[in-house]
Amino acid sequence: MTTETPELSSDPVEVRRQKRDLLIAQGLNPYPNSFRRTVEAAALHARYKDLANGDETTDRVTVAGRVYSSRNSAMFMDLHDASGKVQIFSHKDKTPEEARAMLPLIDIGDIIGVEGVVRRTKRGELTVDAARIVMLCKALAPMPEKYHGVTDVEVKYRRRYLDILVNEESRERFRARCRIIAKIRGFMAEEGFLEVETPMLHPIYGGATAEPFVTHHNALDQNMFLRIAPELYLKRVLVSGLSDRVFEVNRNFRNEGLSTRHNPEFTMLEAYWAYADYTDAMDLVERMFGALVKMLNGGTAVAYGEHRIDFAGSFKRLSMPEAVKEKTGIDFLALASDEDARDAAAKAGFEIEQTMSWGETLAFLFEETMEADLIQPTHVIDFPKDVSPFAKTSPKDLRLVERFETYCNGWEICNAFSELNDPDEQRRRMVEQVETAHARGETSRELDADFLEAMDQGMPTAGGLGIGIDRLIMILTDAKAIRDVILFPTLKKL
Repeated sequence: MTTETPELSSDPVEVRRQKRDLLIAQGLNPYPNSFRRTVEAAALHARYKDLANGDETTDRVTVAGRVYSSRNSAMFMDLHDASGKVQIFSHKDKTPEEARAMLPLIDIGDIIGVEGVVRRTKRGELTVDAARIVMLCKALAPMPEKYHGVTDVEVKYRRRYLDILVNEESRERFRARCRIIAKIRGFMAEEGFLEVETPMLHPIYGGATAEPFVTHHNALDQNMFLRIAPELYLKRVLVSGLSDRVFEVNRNFRNEGLSTRHNPEFTMLEAYWAYADYTDAMDLVERMFGALVKMLNGGTAVAYGEHRIDFAGSFKRLSMPEAVKEKTGIDFLALASDEDARDAAAKAGFEIEQTMSWGETLAFLFEETMEADLIQPTHVIDFPKDVSPFAKTSPKDLRLVERFETYCNGWEICNAFSELNDPDEQRRRMVEQVETAHARGETSRELDADFLEAMDQGMPTAGGLGIGIDRLIMILTDAKAIRDVILFPTLKKL
C-alpha cells in the first residue's frame, strides 16, 4: 500500500467518501464481513491493572472499536468500545509501513480493528502498539464535537445514536435503565411471580381509562386497539390458575398528550398476586425499590435535583381524606353528599365543576394541595370509590376503597388495589363505565363480555399492582424529562 495520499476535498463529508474510495482502489474492503477481537477494553484494563508505568509486555492482543480522538497525525488514537477506552500507538519503530499507511485514511468516528502488543506508557496510559490496523467501517458522517456533546434537544431525541456516542451521561443512564428492568424481572421471579405475555393488539380496549390508538387488521377486517393496559388479560391468567403470582413488563400506548412525564408509548410493570391484598403490594413495592437503589449505588437513597430521596424501610402511609382535612380544613368523611362536598370546596376557594361527585371532589383537592409536597416515598391510601371503580370497598367506610398510589418527587409512580373479584359487582361497574363513556360521546367503548365470562369462573382475591417504569427510572437516574430515559421517544414528524 502506498503511503502517499492524493489531494483531498476540504468538505468534511466528501473527504470521507474520498478516503473510502481510496481504500477500495487499494484493494481493501472498508466494510469487511467479519473481524475477531480477542479482548474488550474493560477486560484489558483489568488484566493489566498491575502493569507499572513504563513497562512493556510481549502479549499480543486484538482490539476493536470507534476512533474518538487522534493526535500527532494519528500516531496516538483513542479507541472506544462499549466497555471503555484503550490508546493505540503507531510509530515507524513499532508499526509496519503497511499499517502506518492506513493512518491518513482514518477519521474520527471510523470503526477499526488493531492487533498489537500491550504496554503502559511512562504517563500511565495502557496502550496497544499497533502491528496491524484494519478498517472495519468507514464512517461517512463526522461525529459531534466530543467536548460539547449533543446540546440541541431536537438532535438529542431525534438522533439518539449521536447523543449516546458523545454524551457519557446519556450512555450511563440507558445502561442503568437496562439494569433496572433486568433487576425488576429478577426480583419478581425471586418473589415467586411468573412472567407472562399478553396481547398488544386488543379487539376491545380496557383496563384503564384512556384514549386508545386504533389500527385495522386486514385479514380479520376489523379495527383493533393498541394496548392501554394489560389488566384484563392478566386477570384472565389469574382465573386460569396458571400461577397465583403473575406479572408482565409491558409496553402500553395511550393516545393522549406529551409532557416531561408523559409519552404516548411507555413501559409498565403490572402484577397480580392471589390471596394477597393492597397492603401486601405496598410491602412488595418497598422491597423492590430498596433493591433497585442498592443495586444502582449500594445505598438506600438517590439524589434527584436538589432533593435526597431515601427509600430505606417502610414508606409513609397517608390517608387521602385526612391529608386534605389537614391541608384545607375540610373533613370529607363528615360530608354526606356530592353537593355538600362541592359547596365545602367552593367555600374554601377551589373552582369545582358542578358534575363532580363526592369522591371526585376529594381527589381533586388532594391533587391541588398535596401531590407536589410528596417528595419522599409515600403510599397514599383511602381513595374514594368514585375514582376507583375496580378496587374492593374499604370495610371502614363504604365510600372508600382498598387502593394506594405511591408518590415520589411529587409524582405518582405506582398504583395498586385489593382487586374486585365479585363478578356481578364487576359487571355492574363495567356497564356503568361504558354507559358513562357513551354519554360523553365515546362510542367506541365496548363491554368486554369475554372478560366478564372469565370472572364468572371465579378469580381469587388478589392484590394488583402497576408501576410506571419510565418515571421510576427518571427518579433513580436524576433525569428531568421522560424523553431522557426512553431511547426513541415519540416526536412530531418533521
